[in-house]
Amino acid sequence: MNPQPQTQDDERLSRAHVVPFAVFMGFMLVLMMLGYLIEWKHPDAPWWRQDPAQFVYPVQSLTTLGFLIYYWRSYTFNWSLKWTLLGIVFGAVGIGFWLLPTTLYDLWKLDAPTHGALRLLGVAARKEGFDPGIFHHPVAYWSSLGFRFFRAVVIVALVEEILWRGFMMRFVCDWEGDFWKQPFGRPHWLSYLIVTGLFIIAHDPIDYAGAFVYGSLTYLLCIWSKNLGACVIMHATANLLMGVYAMAYGKYGLW
Repeated sequence: MNPQPQTQDDERLSRAHVVPFAVFMGFMLVLMMLGYLIEWKHPDAPWWRQDPAQFVYPVQSLTTLGFLIYYWRSYTFNWSLKWTLLGIVFGAVGIGFWLLPTTLYDLWKLDAPTHGALRLLGVAARKEGFDPGIFHHPVAYWSSLGFRFFRAVVIVALVEEILWRGFMMRFVCDWEGDFWKQPFGRPHWLSYLIVTGLFIIAHDPIDYAGAFVYGSLTYLLCIWSKNLGACVIMHATANLLMGVYAMAYGKYGLW
């Protein structure tokens, strides 16, 4: 069976759902490949060398936001109070499972790096990561923190759910046909396995267990609500709570 050619409208829909995520990930690849050349973990180093993500993340967020605004009319969120509230509940439950392993690390009073099954499940201190504390001036500190929350709660929630749920769940159900005719939130074992699997491997191995549970809950909300907005709200809630937790307990490795 030959793949059916997309119409111009379908092509724009596909670009709208894929391009913002691709742009977002492009910045991550640049940071991964070039960051080590710039990074200098030394108290006398300028802030942009101590942590290159401090300037890459804001540029990444604003650039991706531009693409989201450009394609905004191509998205169908179907916002509603009912599914917004359920999205908040699902987000809180999902991130609770994600944060449980590092919480257990503290409750068990562990003080050394974990290995094997514990490490695979995410039982670790999670102290090394994005820390706005490298800034001493209040304006710089709060600007860094504000952009970090904006990236996690708004940009990440939108680009990931638009891609995973809005595009990929349809695509894997009928990639050789007109997948845009697939209803949003159609339950299918293949979409669950592939989309959840891709969501998992998009994260660091230490987060695989949490991503599996969270991704499964998001899939459940998606096929139950048939509502992209609910999935975005779930993701935004989870990232907001994760950010608050990371800052409250110094677990910067979570984000």
